[in-house]
Amino acid sequence: MFLSLKKVAPVAVILIGSVGLSGCATKGYVNEQIATVNQRIDALDTRLQGTDATAKQALAEAQSASGQAQQNSARLDQLNSRVDGVEQQLQQRRKPRN
Repeated sequence: MFLSLKKVAPVAVILIGSVGLSGCATKGYVNEQIATVNQRIDALDTRLQGTDATAKQALAEAQSASGQAQQNSARLDQLNSRVDGVEQQLQQRRKPRN
């Protein structure tokens, strides 16, 4: 009851060929997968642009705040000088006169 090689060979070739061909992706399947990936890329690009805009706005606000802080520091320095001058005048007026 052994099968002859002549009968088994064509069946084996057909089986191997059909398994090999079924592993190949069709053009439509590949296009679907690429479309899905492209949609995800587009969504990520949109999010990235929004994040970039937010970061640029935050940087501009930080730079503005830094400039304002520098101006405030300069004004405080001027006020400190004026207060020191007023304190010196008060001390001179409080000194006992001979």
